[in-house]
Amino acid sequence: MYSYDLKCKTDPLWIKAVMADFDSFLIDHAANERKASTLAMSMVVHYPDKDDIVREMIDLAMEEMAHFREVIKIMLKRGLQQIPDKTNQYIGLFMKKMRKDPKHYLLDRLLMFSIVEKRGAERFGLVGEALAEPKIKDFYQRLAAAEYRHYELFISLAYKYYAADVVKIRLEQLLQDEADIIKSCPFRAAVH
Repeated sequence: MYSYDLKCKTDPLWIKAVMADFDSFLIDHAANERKASTLAMSMVVHYPDKDDIVREMIDLAMEEMAHFREVIKIMLKRGLQQIPDKTNQYIGLFMKKMRKDPKHYLLDRLLMFSIVEKRGAERFGLVGEALAEPKIKDFYQRLAAAEYRHYELFISLAYKYYAADVVKIRLEQLLQDEADIIKSCPFRAAVH
């Protein structure tokens, strides 16, 4: 299995911001799960000739939608509703690093999604540790494990479709970009 480390850990001040406004975090989290499902389905549409991507992304879309449903259930119990999507500074800045030419576009998508999922695994793990309510705590611990599997999925697909040296060089660049972005973003009650 392919693996790598993020270039920086999430600052402990982030989890303090999340716990101080957990309702806002839940609303943001639901939006992220919905968008992740949509993104996976967009991969199915864009790469119909790549059977592995089609199969894996359909499964991923369904899993992300199941996570969305679970977050919505928690929100409804707390009297919360979804709100219109807001611009996400982290994702916006990271997506600007994506190369749009056909030769590199798929590689960058796979690597960037892998990095985002690995950051999600780290952060959901922190949320799971910080929560006291057993049922929600367990949910976030399971989510951390799921995000970790997703990180592994995207990186393994990158190595399937591209030469190892090409993947490693670009991954190193994107990991540094992501670390710089993480350090520049304000702490708020949001996944990213």
